[in-house]
Amino acid sequence: MFFFPLLPVPPLGWIGEQRLTCCGCVKYLFPRRNPPTHPPKVKCGGGRVDIQGDCPGAVSEGSRPAKRREHTMGGGGSKWRKAAVGPPLPAAGERESGCSEEGAGGEGLQRWDGEGRHRPGSSRAGAAGDWPSVVERGAGRVAAEGGDWSIQAEGGSSRRSQPSTWRLPKAPCGDCTPSIQCLAGGQSSSGGGGGGPGLHSLRFDNLALRSLPVDRSGEAGSRQVPGACFSLVRPTPVETPRLVACSVAALRLLGLGGLPDTELAQCFSGNRLPPGAQTAAHCYCGHQFGSFAGQLGDGAAIYLGEVLGPRGQRWELQIKGAGPTPYSRQSDGRKVLRSSIREFLCSEAMHHLGIPTTRGGTCVTSDSKVIRDVFYDGHPKYERCTIVLRVAPTFLRFGSFEIFKDVDEQTGRRGPSSGRNDIKIQMLDYVIGTFYPEIQQAHPKDKAQRNAAFFREVTKRTARLVAEWQCVGFCHGVLNTDNMSIVGLTIDYGPFGFMDRFDPDFVCNASDNRGRYAYNRQPEICKWNLGKLAEVLVPELTLEVGQSIIEEEFNSEFDQHFLQKMRKKLGLLRCEKAEDEALVSDLLYVFHSTGADFTNSFRLLSDIPIPGSSTSFTFAEFLAKLIEQCASLEELKLAFTPSMDPRQLSILLALSQSNPQLFELIGDKRGVAKEMDRIERFSELQQMTTEELLSKLKKSWTDWLQKYRSRLENEAEGVDDVAELNAERVKVMNANNPKFILRNYIAQNAISAAEDGDFSEVRRVLKLLEHPYSEDACVEEELMQEATVEATASCEPLSNKRIPYHSKPPDWSGKLLVT
Repeated sequence: MFFFPLLPVPPLGWIGEQRLTCCGCVKYLFPRRNPPTHPPKVKCGGGRVDIQGDCPGAVSEGSRPAKRREHTMGGGGSKWRKAAVGPPLPAAGERESGCSEEGAGGEGLQRWDGEGRHRPGSSRAGAAGDWPSVVERGAGRVAAEGGDWSIQAEGGSSRRSQPSTWRLPKAPCGDCTPSIQCLAGGQSSSGGGGGGPGLHSLRFDNLALRSLPVDRSGEAGSRQVPGACFSLVRPTPVETPRLVACSVAALRLLGLGGLPDTELAQCFSGNRLPPGAQTAAHCYCGHQFGSFAGQLGDGAAIYLGEVLGPRGQRWELQIKGAGPTPYSRQSDGRKVLRSSIREFLCSEAMHHLGIPTTRGGTCVTSDSKVIRDVFYDGHPKYERCTIVLRVAPTFLRFGSFEIFKDVDEQTGRRGPSSGRNDIKIQMLDYVIGTFYPEIQQAHPKDKAQRNAAFFREVTKRTARLVAEWQCVGFCHGVLNTDNMSIVGLTIDYGPFGFMDRFDPDFVCNASDNRGRYAYNRQPEICKWNLGKLAEVLVPELTLEVGQSIIEEEFNSEFDQHFLQKMRKKLGLLRCEKAEDEALVSDLLYVFHSTGADFTNSFRLLSDIPIPGSSTSFTFAEFLAKLIEQCASLEELKLAFTPSMDPRQLSILLALSQSNPQLFELIGDKRGVAKEMDRIERFSELQQMTTEELLSKLKKSWTDWLQKYRSRLENEAEGVDDVAELNAERVKVMNANNPKFILRNYIAQNAISAAEDGDFSEVRRVLKLLEHPYSEDACVEEELMQEATVEATASCEPLSNKRIPYHSKPPDWSGKLLVT
């Protein structure tokens, strides 16, 4: 609920927006008018409202209001207090107020009780008399009665934010339009969603800070933090924060809706904290690219606290990019527009794809700037500081337990809380009791069994998560142990990428020179990371037990979940066959050899009917559609161009034979084998014509499609209505094969527009990603994008051709680099 402290009655003729402020007060913002004689703005703060500015028909500076009111939204209503002199009360005007099922207008009836008197001599229809003493607003209905007149309006909706209007008899007032728009209960310009409680209503319950040791020293600068899991720290304000975009669905988890852009920007930039927030940074360690890095921690992300949502769920809030912390090392604790937009959009994209993930609540940029060398090539530039609100049950990770790591044999580093097994026990009790309560309840007295059950569940969740990634062609890019969630979420979106052309060796991070975190290596890396987690849980979980759990559970859980998901992507619903695994493997081989677009090719397969059901196209026509999604000869040559100097490769090959031990130190068996394959394939493509390639593509697809059609016949055995079965199959396939993903070029278009001050493309892409499986043609037509940005890597201007979001990426997208 919100209230009006000492609010002067808006004079006749004012227009503006009613906005909810941090203290729950209302602010009216009005455009300036000529001549500059009266104030158009009402400002509130500290329990008082002041009037400033110019507007005809309003009170001039220094005059005393005729009436002012204290306004509360509780059962007591509002009180209007009379004064001797001052401006007229507004005898005319319209007030538009959004009513939604989440807003005040949709939650029962509100009464505003008050009294007032119209100044004699003012022009209005009807006799001069009292202002209405009762105003009632319910779902879609507004009524006011009192004195010698009454008003009533209907037209809101309990489900959509449509305006209800209050109409009063008009009175002349110069050049002002008697209208006031109320946005506090409706929808803000960013699409902030239906009306709902303000920031003051957030139910903070900061359990982590009560349950785990906190460093309260407040020492400035980067430092080692022993014996603590969090350090208290304050966000660093930014200049002129403004909202780039917000996720209505993510904010709704917190019970927030309908807040103005300015309010979201101020709060979730860190400039102003919501009541109940306690800001801190989390201490953790990590293995980065296979080596223990020691203390890392939240160098840019700041914990705001934990909010209990409307359904009782616990949500931790973080603002990423809010300034330095004790864990910032040599950095400034800031993030910039390009990286923040990518994280915000991908967080929401993954959620709507159905993949466990942290959420992106808001993305806020500012006029504060930091210098960044985008490609680490000696050409730095200033970029805007930008902050992302991240939401998750918890941001604790594998690395949270690595603060207890003893001296690492390879690097000589140790965790800052090495030897503090008491804190390790504390953290295990907190994590299991809070996020795995069913395990705690099942083993209330046996901690050894409890800890083993906990680690088993973490292993299974991690295996299922990476299986989900593989099925949509998602590559994380930086799968260090400090980027692995302890509750099985996708966290810390950096140089991620969704595959366009299928390549099992796809590396999305341009800094990953050896391909450690390539697409096809993600499962084994996640398994390796689980091993590192098992090591630091000793002695609370013996290493032998931890390692045996990994071996028992990870591969089988991954294989089972991956194949189950792939069956859905192929529409194999009724029976499971032993040959399904080979069918999937053969398909991925065809994808690779033909350079097929991973997302679009899977989506197309739903067009193949079960034999015996009708179809509107021939096999040749369908084959042509598939070929369109394959790479051209030039694209394949570019993809398989050798990346290693021939002389370097020759030396490494000779070394692998003459001195295998030295080769292990300076070489990479996987990389050399991959390079040999590229050379062979490139040589083959060099001798091939376009016609020969087309013939080869057709044969590869025809051979696999024959196997697929045969498998679909098995699905239809014993079914009376094949058409109905096929319809159900298509429905399941389209619900598991996305039409829209966050391709790098789509993100880059949105980033480039935002860097020029246009946030509309970010918001369009967000809306698109909220419906990744949609077949609604209207969605695509409405959100068609303009490909008018420059490719960052090539700096070559693009044409103005409109590109559908589901199309194969343009050629320039292959030149984009993400580090």
